[in-house]
Amino acid sequence: MSLINISFADNGATTQTFVICYSPSLITSNGFFQGDNPLDFALPLFILQLATIVLMIRVFVYLLKPFRQPRVIAEIFGGVILGPSVLGRIEEFSDRLFPIRSIMVLETMANIGLLYYLFLVGLEMDLSIIRRTGKKSLVVAVAGMALPFLVAAAASSKLMPPHMHHKGREEMLDKTIFILFFGVAISVTAFPVLARILAELKLLGTDLGKIAMSSAIVNDMLAWILLGMGIALAECRNVAEHGKEHKNTDIPLYWVVILSTAFVGFCIFVLRPGIGWLIRRTPEGEAVSDFHTCLILTGVMLCGFITDSIGTHSIFGAFMFGLVIPNGPLGSNMIEKLEDFVSGLLLPLFFAISGLRTNVSSMTYSADWIWTLIILILCSLAKIGATFLTAVFYEMPTRDGFALGLLMNTKGLIEMIVLNVGRDQKVLNDEIFALMVIIAILTTAVIIPTVTAVYRPGRRFVAYKRRTIQKSKPDAELRLLACIHNPRNVPTAISLLDISHPNKKSPIYVYALQLVELTGRASAMLIVHNTRKSGRPAVNRTQAQSDQIVTAFEIYEQHAAFVSVQPLTAISPYSTMHEDICNLAEEKRVSMIVVPFHKQQTIDGEMEAPNPAFRTVNQNVLANAPCSVGILVDRGLGASARTTNPHGAHHIVVIFFSGPDDREALAYALRMSDSPHVSLTVLRFIPGDDAKGWFKRHENDSSADSGTLGVVTDKEKERQMDEDSISDFILRTRDNDSVVYTESVTNNGEETVSTIRSMDNIHDLYIVGRGQGMITPLTAGLTDWSECPELGAIGDLLASADFSLAVSVLVVQQYVGMGIQGDGVATPDSPAQQQPDQQFDQLMSMPRNHGSR
Repeated sequence: MSLINISFADNGATTQTFVICYSPSLITSNGFFQGDNPLDFALPLFILQLATIVLMIRVFVYLLKPFRQPRVIAEIFGGVILGPSVLGRIEEFSDRLFPIRSIMVLETMANIGLLYYLFLVGLEMDLSIIRRTGKKSLVVAVAGMALPFLVAAAASSKLMPPHMHHKGREEMLDKTIFILFFGVAISVTAFPVLARILAELKLLGTDLGKIAMSSAIVNDMLAWILLGMGIALAECRNVAEHGKEHKNTDIPLYWVVILSTAFVGFCIFVLRPGIGWLIRRTPEGEAVSDFHTCLILTGVMLCGFITDSIGTHSIFGAFMFGLVIPNGPLGSNMIEKLEDFVSGLLLPLFFAISGLRTNVSSMTYSADWIWTLIILILCSLAKIGATFLTAVFYEMPTRDGFALGLLMNTKGLIEMIVLNVGRDQKVLNDEIFALMVIIAILTTAVIIPTVTAVYRPGRRFVAYKRRTIQKSKPDAELRLLACIHNPRNVPTAISLLDISHPNKKSPIYVYALQLVELTGRASAMLIVHNTRKSGRPAVNRTQAQSDQIVTAFEIYEQHAAFVSVQPLTAISPYSTMHEDICNLAEEKRVSMIVVPFHKQQTIDGEMEAPNPAFRTVNQNVLANAPCSVGILVDRGLGASARTTNPHGAHHIVVIFFSGPDDREALAYALRMSDSPHVSLTVLRFIPGDDAKGWFKRHENDSSADSGTLGVVTDKEKERQMDEDSISDFILRTRDNDSVVYTESVTNNGEETVSTIRSMDNIHDLYIVGRGQGMITPLTAGLTDWSECPELGAIGDLLASADFSLAVSVLVVQQYVGMGIQGDGVATPDSPAQQQPDQQFDQLMSMPRNHGSR
């Protein structure tokens, strides 16, 4: 490699230009043993750069995770650390890892990643949302952009770089270009980042969250249009500065506008019908062919080449190409194949390039710098103020309006794109670029803590008494919350609803809650159940699953009498998903939450866990639920919903020992017994003489009987409540021939298991209590090899692979209110504040010679 210094005079001034020349053959090295340094060659250097960038960003993602910061903050921050502001100040580091000769390769790959990312953005964007957006969201978006633009226009003469200060007609053109770039950068709202912040704050389903999301989509579309205009004008100015006469400067602009319009028309009227024809040729249910995939991937690059040749930047071609692809299997396939690779590997290169361009030391801290900082702060405050005033005009609460203004100030990738393009077009100098990058990091970083402090919606939940099925009135509506991970859980939930006997006196209202993990992927943010109502297919696999779930419940609702279903979606990390579930349960005043067991039955009958995080969700729900909880183990119950006779007979068994959980299971079964399609058997275990002696010897053992989940029960009172429940059950089912009540006298766990195994193999559902806090010799030893303590001793036995009968199991935990005060907020010392693993460790640490359930 050689460095050539060229000097030439221009109007008396001497200008120096450096030209870097290096051998094109320096691509791959021959290795250390041949005397080559791999860092002197393009490919090994690029590989090391890519690995360093990705690792640096992942480190900051990990470090900022406890502070609930969006991933884009870590990405921007990681790029700045690698740049001349921090590590780049070390000459050995910058010369070795990021030499000047490598920047061209790095920028090329970064722009390819950006090209495909913008293609994915266009692919996932639903323009019909803008048509469905209410007037309020539209006004909020426009007002939030207009006022910062006015501030930018008023201060443009102070902020414009010196080389843009021309006179006459050129002055107006330069000022317009600067206002467009600066205004878009300061007023844009990053939709994907905002969606993640709303999900972190549990605001996605609130009125505030819905308005913010709708306004952000409109804001994004306006930003892209204005940025396109800015780039077109900047390209025309560049042409004029490179030798054309001033009187011809309008000609390139006209051609840019004409050709850009022609390209948009070509995409809408030629490409879209052509791609639609390709999609129709793909048989329904079959995978998209490799030919079609390669065709689309090539089309992205060709569209980028066309728009770059026109003069409107390659990203617009890729974005427009993604926008015109119809939603369906092709778009879903492209998103699934590209999103992780582009977002996880290629896009970090763009943030690294932005960081390499951000030089904090370039800030002079002069009067002009302070003036620029003040204007940037004023623009941010103007956006907050405009949004706040609009919210007040629409009679939103003051705190909601201020929180909305803060949320609309969210920055992210789009602003970084605007800043980089503006710098490339020489609209923004290094100082303004670096300052705006820092401002973007700070404004986005403070949003979550500030909104959390300012916007504290009061608990809308009032105390309600019917938190259990046992306490629900037989002639009142029964509300259930059914949690769904994937479409496979739907038939099982429908079968359970079908046998729950919805009727005219006591209809069932079901909240079908789809649980979606909050990740860094944009597709997880785009789940809206009104997509199907707009007539457009799903844009990705997650949304397709959501549509399948909603469709299945809608069909069931249409054919089932006295059942109402409301589909909902919870988007959260699995670690906090129980908060969404429990808050919704309390808000909707449901009597029971039904969650699917974390294991699913395979084709060969074995049980496997598709995602271990499902178990954590279940454990957290058990520990924090404001009502009763049922864990549904599906081992064939869902198959009945797919048979030709959906109302075929169900044979149900209730296993009753004692305690609140068993009483809740019995109360649920009592409701089911009224269904003409249910045959019910209640098997009550009675302690034998040996077991009664055990109870007498341990009557005063309060330390052992204190209960693993903090439930302390008075023995005599509990026994009387058990007897009352059994007596009431027998009285209400005495004329029902489909109900059988039997009792079995046992003394230990071995006899209990033997009795259960001896039952006829005709039952398809067992309902058992979880047995929280209950100690009995009738289940002694059953927990010694327990795989899933959250199911209790009997539930774990029935769900285990060692049990001879492959039956579905519903494990019920009754809400007992221990440690709950007022409206359901757990006290610090209550089990609801403990970690689930600690609770289950307590469960397993109880005296095992006595057995526990």
